[in-house]
Amino acid sequence: MQYFAVLYYVVEDFVRLRSQYRDEHLRLIKEAHSRGELILAGAFTDPTDRTLLVFRASDRSVVENFVLSDPYVINGLVTRWELRTWNVVIGN
Repeated sequence: MQYFAVLYYVVEDFVRLRSQYRDEHLRLIKEAHSRGELILAGAFTDPTDRTLLVFRASDRSVVENFVLSDPYVINGLVTRWELRTWNVVIGN
């Protein structure tokens, strides 16, 4: 299993605009978490211009499939995203 970090770069006024897609986004988040794929997820604050998602999966395609089905991405709230393999040195 590998760790992956995903950064979402989000639109200005993201917090207000996300409301209509939030339930579906949270459903996907909870499902990925219950499968053990998504370890952590949340938005940075002051400013809320990015979010971070940390996955643990056998293959990057698991993460790519999540991102490409996320309503925040599909509906343009994410202006770009970055997926990086993460070499964890300490922690589980």
